[in-house]
Parts: sequence; structure tokens; C-alpha cells
Amino acid sequence: MNRVVPQYDELPVIPKLDLPHSWAFFGPGDQFGTLNFLTPEIVASAAHAVVSGEVVSLSLPVDQPNPPLFGREPMNHIQFDADRNTRDDRVDNYFPQGSSQWDGFYHVRAREFGYFGGVEARENPAQTWLGIDTWAERGIVGRGVLLDVEAYLIAAGSPEIPVDEQFTIDAFLLQEVASAQGVRIVQGDILVIRTGWPAKYTRREPGAAPVTQIPGLSAGAATARLLWNWHVAAVVTDLPAVEPVPGDPAIGSLHRRLLPLLGIPIAELFDLEALSVACARAQRFTFLFTAAPLNLHGAAGSPGNALAIL
Repeated sequence: MNRVVPQYDELPVIPKLDLPHSWAFFGPGDQFGTLNFLTPEIVASAAHAVVSGEVVSLSLPVDQPNPPLFGREPMNHIQFDADRNTRDDRVDNYFPQGSSQWDGFYHVRAREFGYFGGVEARENPAQTWLGIDTWAERGIVGRGVLLDVEAYLIAAGSPEIPVDEQFTIDAFLLQEVASAQGVRIVQGDILVIRTGWPAKYTRREPGAAPVTQIPGLSAGAATARLLWNWHVAAVVTDLPAVEPVPGDPAIGSLHRRLLPLLGIPIAELFDLEALSVACARAQRFTFLFTAAPLNLHGAAGSPGNALAIL
């Protein structure tokens, strides 16, 4: 994409929501939003981020987090003999957005104004052309940039980010971390933000009370403005909901700002612990990022299925 990308404050606004959108910029019928920034030239350039060849998986085990979040049931993995010499698997109660996941454009809508591009819901998901299968057909490949917020805060003498309390990561803090790490975000980068949340959740005592408050990126306009003006292709986090839970109606929803309005894909609950260690050891925070979303037609989300190659 060689067009000049407008700044956040130059985008048209849906008056009733008073929120900017990128629908006109990407054009009618677009299915990719800021993934359009991942041009062949950008992808080829991202390959230069590979130095050592170390490969790091970014996916949690599919049965994590455990206990599941947001009212989901635990998955049930059944293995059985298909015949005398062959075993097979069946997974019941499997939620594609229950573990490391992508939120697709059919996941959240901008109220009565529809999903990304103004698309309306279809009763039969197989009939939509805004499902995550469109991303699966091209894959998500680009230069990943880790902003290790947790490591930055601990190095500065601050407490670690809590697992079961509200903690807000604002746009200023993201810029602080980028500056401290010496990284510059460029158009088409896949922004990866670490808080250490999944590892802390796993360390909780068995039988601990369900979490009712979860940290996250500030849901306000300043966060959306920064992410759009950085021209990122996608935002990947290790947080359960990207933004704080519960949300504040006075601030609004970051999901709504990013997915249906700006067309910025988001990912949640990625496992970034090994990546944090690898980046700290190498003293560099860029890498080749690859992901292959599930090719399930019309789906609202997908397992993460991502790798970082350093």
C-alpha cells in the first residue's frame, strides 16, 4: 500500500458515536484493514529481522488459561482408537477464542453501524465474507516489535503488573517503553505488548476466586490515536481482553475503536514469556512474526498459531 495514510484526527467520524473510522480509506468491501499494510515489500523487508534463526512459539497450550475465562467451559480432549493401529483425537467444548487468539472483524460491531466497513451481521456465519478465513488465506507475516511493558516497569523499580486488579497501560507508557528499548515503530509493524499476565494467572493458588478485574491498554482515544498513527498492521497482547476489565462506559471500548472502526486486528492471551527472555538475551526487540489463523469460514476469531523468528 503506497497511499499516504491519514492521521487519526484526519479520519471521518461517525457522528452518533463521535468515533473516527477508516472505512473510506480502505474502501468498500475491504476485508483486511491495516493488514493491507503488510505488502510483499514489507514482508520481504521483515525477513531481515531474522539474525540467529531462533524460533519461539507464541501460543499457550490450548487448555489454558485454566480455569477458563469469561464463562467458557473447559475443553474436553478425547483420544480414541480409530482401528488396531491408529489413534485419533476429538475435542469437545473447544472455543477458538478461549486461549491464544485472534479477534477477527466479525467479533465486535460498532453498534447499529455494523462491523468493519459497515457490514451487517448474517444469521449464518458461512454466508459472511468478513470472517477470519480471509486472513487465513493470506496469513499474517511481518516485522514483530516487542514492547516489554512488564520488564520496563520492573527495571524502573515499579511493582509488577497485577493479575487481578485494574491497571491501565496508557499511550504515554507505550511510547516510554519503545524509547527505552530503542525501537522505532514503522508502518506495517506487528506490535507485540507483554504484561506477563498468563504466567501470573497460572501461578495462582488452586481454587482461587475468579478474577473480576483485569489490567489492559487504556480504552480511550489516545491509545487508538497512537496505534493508528504508528500505522501498525496488528496489535498482539498477552492480556485476556487487550483493554481493562471491567470497562468504563465513560471511556468507551478499545475493541470498538480498533476492530470495526479502524480495522486494526487484535490478538489476546499470547504466550510472550519465552520471547521476552530471547529478546532480552539478544538485546533486540524485533523479529519475523508469522501467524496462520484458522481457515474456518465466517469465524469471528481464531487460535493464535503464531511464531517469532529471531
